[in-house]
Order: sequence, then structure tokens, then C-alpha cells
Amino acid sequence: MTMETIRNDFDRLAALDTGGWSHNDHYHPYLLRYIPEPCDESLEIGCGTGAFARLLGQHSRHVLALDLSPEMVRIAQERSADFPNVEYRVANVLEWPFPVDGFDSIASIATMHHLPLEVMLAKMKSALKPGGVLLILDLYKAKDLSDYLLSAIAFPANFLIRLAKTGCPRSSEAERRAWEEHGKHDHYLHVPTVRRICQELLPGAVVKMHLFWRYSIVWRKPAG
Repeated sequence: MTMETIRNDFDRLAALDTGGWSHNDHYHPYLLRYIPEPCDESLEIGCGTGAFARLLGQHSRHVLALDLSPEMVRIAQERSADFPNVEYRVANVLEWPFPVDGFDSIASIATMHHLPLEVMLAKMKSALKPGGVLLILDLYKAKDLSDYLLSAIAFPANFLIRLAKTGCPRSSEAERRAWEEHGKHDHYLHVPTVRRICQELLPGAVVKMHLFWRYSIVWRKPAG
């Protein structure tokens, strides 16, 4: 999978984004509870159309939100007219110069599975200020029986919650086709692999499995 392929996929998906509820939105409140107070500078990697960046803007003096897709960034800017403290940029984060000790919080939602996790964790770790918080939500690949049982529970829960949030139990056919095509390029890690990587690079990180095929990483950089 190349970065060009990912960019093209998300340019296509951006045109289908209606700003409605998603599985990622379900965990926004969970992530926001860990934002440090006060929070001067926040970074989001893979901001999409800006839903979480706008929430970060309510908790941070300034938010820098990066995405590989120009179309995602364009739509995010259009939807963020009331958030002058949220700045969007088109960027390939594998090449973007992360500032050392630059941010009080760094967040990434459903993006890390497109990137080498070890490389990105090292970059984000360096870019956090002492005492800063790293927040990651991403998708995992089922490995054992407990993972498959959690997935089985997620299917009816997905139907009911989506129906309650949107009035429709399924996304549009065009959106489903686009995500299915994009899914052919995805590569998910097993949660034990994520935990091993975090033990090596982020000692003390809390890795949790969640409903809707997600896991989270929460890590606070030591203050000293």
C-alpha cells in the first residue's frame, strides 16, 4: 500500500462524508477526558473532515490538524468556520517535521493502521511536551476467541446505535462500496502486538480493547 493509494481512497471517501455518526465518534468523549488542562497546543494526525479536531478546539488554545487527503482538509476547513483556533494542513506525516516537545496533546483516530506504528509512536513521543498526553484510537485484527466474541456483540450493537443516532441502520450503498474498496488496502494489528510495541516505546501506556473493533492507547509523557 502506498501513500498515494491512501490519499486517493480518502479523496474519494471525502465526497461521500455527510458528517453523520460513525464508530469513531462513539469514542470521542472517552478520548477527550484525557486532554490535559490547561492545553495550549494540540496535534491531530489523520483529521479527516475535522470532527474530532473541532472538539479538540474546545479544549485547546490551538489545534493543528493534519491529513494526507486534500479533499478531507478542504471539507474540514469548510465545516470549521466557527473554529478559528483549528488549523488544517495537508501533510504526509511520515515526512512531516515533528517539533521536539511541541504539543500538550497528540491524537490520532483510525489512522495508525495505515502507518508503521513503531515509527509513528517514536515521532509522537518526541513531539510531546513533558507531561503531554498521547491518544490513539484504531482498529484491530481479531486473534482469539474473546476477540471474536466481542466482534459478535458489536454487530447488533452497531445496528441499534446507528439506528438511534442517524435514523438509518446502514450507511449509503455508495459509501459502503467505497469503504469496502478501501478496506482491501488496510492492514490491522493484533492487540497483543500493539501492547508489545507500547511496552517497548511507551512504558506505562494503557492499551484497551473496545466495542466496534477498536482499541485505544493512552500515554502520558513523564514530566521529568
